[in-house]
Amino acid sequence: MNRRVSRLLAGWRTGLSRPVLVLQAGNAVNYFGYGLVLPFEIIYLHQARGFATSTAGLVLAATMAMSALVTLPTGALLDRYSAKALVVAGNVACAVGYAGFALVERPWQGFACSIVSGVGLGVAGAANRTLVVRLIKPEQRAAAFALNRVAGNFGIGAGATTAGFIVAAAQRLSTFQLLYVFDAVTYAGFALIVLAAVPSPRADVAAATPGNRTGFRAVARDRPFLVVIAANVVLVVVGHTFFSNILPPFAKAHTPVGPAAIGIVILVNTSVIVIAQIPAVRLVARMRRTNAFAVTSALFAVALLAVLPATLTHSELAATAVLVGVGIVLAVGEIAHILVLGPLVADMAPEHLLGRYLSLYTLTFSGSLALGPAVGGLLLQSAPDAIWWGGAVAALLAGAVLLQLGDRIPDPLRQAQTPPTLAAAPEAA
Repeated sequence: MNRRVSRLLAGWRTGLSRPVLVLQAGNAVNYFGYGLVLPFEIIYLHQARGFATSTAGLVLAATMAMSALVTLPTGALLDRYSAKALVVAGNVACAVGYAGFALVERPWQGFACSIVSGVGLGVAGAANRTLVVRLIKPEQRAAAFALNRVAGNFGIGAGATTAGFIVAAAQRLSTFQLLYVFDAVTYAGFALIVLAAVPSPRADVAAATPGNRTGFRAVARDRPFLVVIAANVVLVVVGHTFFSNILPPFAKAHTPVGPAAIGIVILVNTSVIVIAQIPAVRLVARMRRTNAFAVTSALFAVALLAVLPATLTHSELAATAVLVGVGIVLAVGEIAHILVLGPLVADMAPEHLLGRYLSLYTLTFSGSLALGPAVGGLLLQSAPDAIWWGGAVAALLAGAVLLQLGDRIPDPLRQAQTPPTLAAAPEAA
């Protein structure tokens, strides 16, 4: 038994340096603060501030839209200025934006706070990843990114659960305001920690070449890559964003579950991701990438359709159990999705275009996190059930498109199964 425990613990040892661990711990704290407000943003703006659900969805979407817009310019700034300085600046902007949400009374004020916080999220996110990469060795990147994902999901789950119980105890304006203020404090505190405890590594500045000016034209000619990106925008919207941003207000309005139960559902979802993330690496590696995408889309479709039965019961316990099941199935799909998509994008990218490919990969998520609340907010007001059956249909279509790519995308499993004699055979003269 002791040997099994030792092996389990050894699997979580990353060998990362203290500054990197400080950054990841700070990420967990930031995500805890973000988790406090994430499930209740639309609820707060609609219930406590009187915004229409469609307007509340657009306010939330504006945050991620701004984050997406500043991603590429931030990459250019990181080639000239300190990543540490941009991490600090981005977190300060987030602190200002989210603190402002506690005071909004009109939609234009909400949009102003969204712009400020969105810029902060975009700058801090890109700078944080760059700072981590510059602090580690190439062979440590997998461990660093895995730890970042675990820290993020743990923080969001713990924050959402805590907020669920707080809101359940006192559904007042001051309660929501307190959550936003604490979220702002986590960003400000992280900025101070980075200033005090994280060094500023020197960046290797690449020389500009004429080819760099037209690099995105080369990316645009990679049709299989564009199909991968487009299909995965759909999967992120229906599989990630609908659950995080749309399920909480939908459940509150159309099922008997309360705020505490909503927090528990999100906690279960994020806990499954935290626990299964690393063990799933070996399992997903045994699957063809197109098959893994198909499995992901099927899991998303099943989970989205499973939301609807929760509206047919008057029992809070039964509805909570259904939504917990939805969270688990979505978590499994999300794990497979991320484990396949990230490495695939890196494998599809030519070395001289790696940054551009990965920047579009990043925009896949930030753009989808902007699109999802906007679409979901509008449907919440006009056709709530269509969110779930329509999302299921969209997920299946996206999976079918990705499955059709077949051998047009790189796949380590297929390459490993190719006989060496055939792979090395010269072309006929």
